Amino acid sequence: MARKLTIGINWQGRFDFKSLIERARIADQAGIHSIWVAEAWGRDAFTLLTLFAEHTSKVKLATSIVNCYSRSPAALAQHFATLDEFSGGRMIIGLGTSGPNVIEHFHGIRFNPPLTRLREYVDIINMLMAGTPLNYEGKLFRLARGFTLRFEPIRKHIPIFIASLNAKSVEFTAQKADGWLPVMIPLGGLGHAISDFRALAKAAGRDPHSVEVKAPGAVVVSGNVERARAAHAGTVAFYAARMGTFYAEQLTRFGFGDDVKKIREAWDSGGSKAGVAAVSPRMLSELGYVGDVAGARERLAEQEAAGVDLHPVEIDAGPDVAAFEKTVQALLG
Repeated sequence: MARKLTIGINWQGRFDFKSLIERARIADQAGIHSIWVAEAWGRDAFTLLTLFAEHTSKVKLATSIVNCYSRSPAALAQHFATLDEFSGGRMIIGLGTSGPNVIEHFHGIRFNPPLTRLREYVDIINMLMAGTPLNYEGKLFRLARGFTLRFEPIRKHIPIFIASLNAKSVEFTAQKADGWLPVMIPLGGLGHAISDFRALAKAAGRDPHSVEVKAPGAVVVSGNVERARAAHAGTVAFYAARMGTFYAEQLTRFGFGDDVKKIREAWDSGGSKAGVAAVSPRMLSELGYVGDVAGARERLAEQEAAGVDLHPVEIDAGPDVAAFEKTVQALLG
């Protein structure tokens, strides 16, 4: 069985929309499993997913992730049901809580209690997709008028993948989600983390392999390794130093507490460049791969051995369609 490779679309910086559409078409033709569109405080995910749905026919389309604060659960259900209809049943819901920095200081909404909110979002989205009258008595949402969507979704259930870090939210994901989006787990700890996750799914009475797991780090194939590695280091440093405490605590749980401390101290005293420079080679290699195709294949095999189902890849092929397709085929292995 061929590997399931995914690609991601960033949410910031300058965009060439024609180039993005062409990239989506190439991914569709080359056998990429799914395209995941990030959303934070840049462009919204749903407009881009609409573009990709129009210009592709096979590849699945997902949010990576949308948060459960900035839109109501009903609004998210409308978005996904409409896009699922438009794309012919190709949507995946990537859902998470984000963190207090973004939720409180970009969206202006009180962050707590995140797990209760996430749980109720999943319930309500699933009810609306299934056509169940929306009579719901939760801690946060009390809905009593029996609303249903004014059209019939083409699927009664759209797969929900949840980004979760702490023990309770990971347990909820294992119990209720269709997929897990683990975050900031190093390769050395990934096999154990996935094994524990599948045990939680089994304890909940589920087939432990019915819940798919997406690798937490990307595999980057690039001819300019130095530039790609610098970008990878920038992402790691930013999440460790500037995105609140959740990611720093996660990295600390997996043995990178000293690294996090060094990155934060360097960033605070010398700014972003100093923070990026403080990221160790070991930390970089544990949280992702940057290099050639041969090394990428090895990394994918290691992820598979750890229990990963979906593998994010980034292929730096520029406008060379043939090179992109050739690399994809090599990685599909």
